[in-house]
Amino acid sequence: MLASAILLLAMPALAPSPQTPNPFSNPGFERIAQNGGPAAWRTQGWGGQARYAIVDGGRGGGLCAMVESDAGVDGGWQTSATVRPFSTYRLTAWIKTDGIAKLTGQGALINLHGRPEHTSALTGTNDWTKVQMDLDTGADDSLLVNCLVGYYGTAKGKAWFDDLSLELLKTKEMKPEATIDLSKTKDPISKYIYGQFIEHLGRCIYGGIWAEMLQDRKFFYAPSSKDSPWKSSGNGFTLDTIDPLSGEHSIGLVGGETSTTLSQSGLALTSGQKYVGYLWVRPGAGQSTVSVSLGGQSHKFKIEPQKPKDPQAISPRTQAWRKVPFEFRAKTSMKDATLELKATGDVVSIGPVSLMPADNVRGMRKDTLKLLKDLNSPVYRWPGGNFVSGYNWRDGLGDRDKRPTRKNPAWQGIDSNDFGLHEFIDFCKEIGTEPEVVVNTGLGKLEWATEQLAYCNAPASSPMGKQRAANGHPKPFNVKWWGIGNEMYGDWQLGHVTLDEYTKRHNQYVQAMRKVDPSIKVIAVGENNWDWTRGMFTNCADNIDLISEHFYCQERPSVFGHVGQIAEQIRRKANNHRELMKTIPAMKGKKVQIAMDEWNYWYGPHVFGELGTRYFWKDGMGIAKGLHEFFRNTDAIFMAMYAQTVNVIGAIKTTQTDAEMETTGLVLQLYRQHFGTIPVEVGGAPDPLDVSAAFTSDRKAFTLAIVNPMPDKVTFPLKIKGVLKTTGGTQWVMTNSDPMAYNDPGKPRKVDFVQRVAQPLDGQITVDGYSVTLIRYKL
Repeated sequence: MLASAILLLAMPALAPSPQTPNPFSNPGFERIAQNGGPAAWRTQGWGGQARYAIVDGGRGGGLCAMVESDAGVDGGWQTSATVRPFSTYRLTAWIKTDGIAKLTGQGALINLHGRPEHTSALTGTNDWTKVQMDLDTGADDSLLVNCLVGYYGTAKGKAWFDDLSLELLKTKEMKPEATIDLSKTKDPISKYIYGQFIEHLGRCIYGGIWAEMLQDRKFFYAPSSKDSPWKSSGNGFTLDTIDPLSGEHSIGLVGGETSTTLSQSGLALTSGQKYVGYLWVRPGAGQSTVSVSLGGQSHKFKIEPQKPKDPQAISPRTQAWRKVPFEFRAKTSMKDATLELKATGDVVSIGPVSLMPADNVRGMRKDTLKLLKDLNSPVYRWPGGNFVSGYNWRDGLGDRDKRPTRKNPAWQGIDSNDFGLHEFIDFCKEIGTEPEVVVNTGLGKLEWATEQLAYCNAPASSPMGKQRAANGHPKPFNVKWWGIGNEMYGDWQLGHVTLDEYTKRHNQYVQAMRKVDPSIKVIAVGENNWDWTRGMFTNCADNIDLISEHFYCQERPSVFGHVGQIAEQIRRKANNHRELMKTIPAMKGKKVQIAMDEWNYWYGPHVFGELGTRYFWKDGMGIAKGLHEFFRNTDAIFMAMYAQTVNVIGAIKTTQTDAEMETTGLVLQLYRQHFGTIPVEVGGAPDPLDVSAAFTSDRKAFTLAIVNPMPDKVTFPLKIKGVLKTTGGTQWVMTNSDPMAYNDPGKPRKVDFVQRVAQPLDGQITVDGYSVTLIRYKL
């Protein structure tokens, strides 16, 4: 299927034939799968309760699909149909209804998921009624078709669907050519388009950016329990609740003739690498010996109690915690080393333990930081994401070893709180980027946000500034960008409320925060595919600097369609935004742009931990085409954050010992380093290629970028309107004949950019198959 779709694009247009098969595999719902649903169809619901069934009584006497809801629903039956890109089709279907009533949606209809096309909507009671629409597939080579009740809102009643068909009307012949008009430029490309997003999720921070090698280093879980990475042996242990250094308990190791052991395995070591660590201990009434072993090496420490004036008063309650440092140098590389703590003698309490490579940079991984610096992103959004709606930022202050470990409120696992606000600011300074801090408008409190802002930006003489100074940063952080909550429109979000309630909450937060620091720039929660952004604009117009939008794309069956969908989503979001800005009275005279602060592909197995999906060269090409769409919509989009940076659907992937740039990260790096900032209009008919052009801000260089999502090399005419005198330049090419090629940490890159001498602007350009080509001409 994939190869044939590609060939159709490479061949001259074929005349439509009456024998062209209907792309639907089961248009009449006749074949029933074992799970009770029709082959190639599945149910999809976006709100409300409904009953979905395959029933008798179809238009020809057979089976048909049914949707029924008493309370109201936005849902129905969905299937995928393979189509030809750049073609016109006629979609026809039959719908019968019984008491369909609009609530916030439209009624019973057929629509295309992720696209604006839909048939007319039926309401009331109707016998079998034919509905149809003509549609242009554009760059799509597959369509997600919904037999729907609702549509961007809910409807109630009962509807039946039968006999869907797609008829090919015409196909456009693919002869790409492009025209660049130097006199037509757009708003400058904001540097913030290249932003990034990190969240406390999976191995994005812990196991990705943060260098700590041990899991659950503060013993949130009891050793040898189901969720603990620690194993115990020997005499066993106790959960010591007497004045623990962190959390609710420390671990009391029982001495005696048989030693007690705690161990954590699965640690990877690199030959010759130095590792540094420490453990916190508190002695009992008598002398103990604690040994620390790693990779065949061991250190022993005598732990003696401090003697009070009254010898009878010696007890754990009278003893202070002590920090015992240690270090190792790995003699050989190991994939499954074990750190072992062993106690003999009297009882000794063990508190937080740490182990890091000695080359860590303020607790961060040196190899990951290098790649982050290569990305050169101008802004990072933190700490979430869904995580932020259950996060108390004060948990991340003070001595890291004394911070509480918490259950991750939104995702799997636990959060040690080792990486808090100060670490985030250190991270930003280390890689030379600006911070964006998101405040908790879910389960948080208004004073949490105002105090956090004051803690970041107020002088050291202020109450919150004194707290910051006491934690090691006398100078204000001067955080300019503030996200006001995350995805509060979704019922999956902690603290989710109705739109009416949330607009009041948003205004309260922003007004209170601006009293603390009037200079801040706030990013409001938006979702312009729904009514949410309309409500935010109508009720919060004076309290929005940028409006957030999110989207993720899954996998499509062919390379061409897969590459194109990121750009489709960006274009749709930008068009929706312009329409809202134009039609909502409260926005008249205002300039509010989009912060697309989560955007990416999201599909496939979790190779690199929770949500740690692998990316392929076809994803890299899609990100490049997405950047081109950002460049075309600079009037509407000011900021964007690729989500997320490390491991979790990330541009960088890590193992315990290595880090590598994904194909998507290499594309972001290439454009950030070399593409211009003043976009120039590209016309003509470049399909199936995607062409973008821009001057540098000083107009000393002209840049041209082409994405070719097809397997064959293409030479196409390039016409330039205006005078462009060049003196040579440089060309960077990323290509691989296998669109499923990927890079892996610790292995040679299969996809990388190759630098060449720029090809001359002599009226035509040649690009490799499956490629991203960026050319920078000197002027």
